[in-house]
Amino acid sequence: MAGQRVDVNQAAALLGISTDAVRNRARSGTLDSEKGADGYLYIWLDGGAPSGSTPTQAHLDSLEEQIKFLRGELERKDHLLAAALERIPAIEAPETAGEASDTTPRPRSATEGQQEQTSRRSWWHRIFGG
Repeated sequence: MAGQRVDVNQAAALLGISTDAVRNRARSGTLDSEKGADGYLYIWLDGGAPSGSTPTQAHLDSLEEQIKFLRGELERKDHLLAAALERIPAIEAPETAGEASDTTPRPRSATEGQQEQTSRRSWWHRIFGG
């Protein structure tokens, strides 16, 4: 593959990096590139893809770029999740099993109605009257 001209997608696949990383390296000059007559960016690759046993500096750089990108995405998603959780109202406690199974309404006595009304009012209404 010495001196082979490939497009950005092929270069990304051969180097094991994203297409954005290939474009960034072409822009910074770490990868030889040229703009074709068709307007597309082409990359010149001198050697083979980095081997798994001895990572090259380009391979290490690509891994660092990927780590930086993923950390940024994680931080962004953490912020989005925190913002979403702030908007969720407090969830009421679920009904107990006995209350959930009793679906037929039963008649209430006058005292039960007063107790229920009293229990719904806030504590300061109960203490200070009202």
